[in-house]
Amino acid sequence: MQSVARRPLSATAIRWWTIAGLIALWEVAARLFGDPSFVAPPSRVLLGLPGLFADPKVAAAIGMAGLEMVIAFMLAVIVGAIVGVAIGITMLGRRSFFPFVLLMWGLPQVVVLPLVILIFGLGPVSRVAFGFTHGVLPVIVTTVTGMRSVSPLLLSSARSMGASQAQILRHIIFPTMVATVFTGLRLAMSLTLLGVVLAELFVSSNGIGNYTQIFAETFHPDKLYGLILVLAVTAVILNELVGLVEKRFSRWKEG
Repeated sequence: MQSVARRPLSATAIRWWTIAGLIALWEVAARLFGDPSFVAPPSRVLLGLPGLFADPKVAAAIGMAGLEMVIAFMLAVIVGAIVGVAIGITMLGRRSFFPFVLLMWGLPQVVVLPLVILIFGLGPVSRVAFGFTHGVLPVIVTTVTGMRSVSPLLLSSARSMGASQAQILRHIIFPTMVATVFTGLRLAMSLTLLGVVLAELFVSSNGIGNYTQIFAETFHPDKLYGLILVLAVTAVILNELVGLVEKRFSRWKEG
């Protein structure tokens, strides 16, 4: 009797099995060795989520944080792409301005927070602005880097055949830099979320960042982990949306 060959596990199945194993390990370790005042098992966190969203203040804070993050991320993408193209379109622009961008990216963003508060005050605008400062620089850097990766031979060939600058951007530069730019978008999305949450720790008394601090100080690990789970799920959803857009603009690679 001929044996049936087993199909190898796909990358997606391996990821899900790994996540399931880590969650099971966390559940067992938290129940056997964890202090309930500091560690909550995943089952307790999931059971506590309805109560977390039942609090209108916490629910409003989660919704506001999500809105602020989306606005900051969209602004970072638009401004970062425009500035990146403006700097990277010519060798002179890259040599003149790209070092300043790298210098600003190396600056710890937390030192910019007092300036953001001074300019925009203590409202949601300052949180959006601080998230924007975290996300815009990766978009600029990856846009310029992607434009630098374009083959000079392709550019010279296109110009010799009479292609306009807009045609070169659309048909040569943009397709070449898609992978690099979307890597920057994924990084910018994570950093934007970080910037919004950090800003809420300092400039908001009813934001999600403030509630994470309250739950930590009052020994409610289930609520604290619940908020972290919500932020993680939000980041995953946005990351998947960026991935879908990337696939849409990478169809020319198929086949």
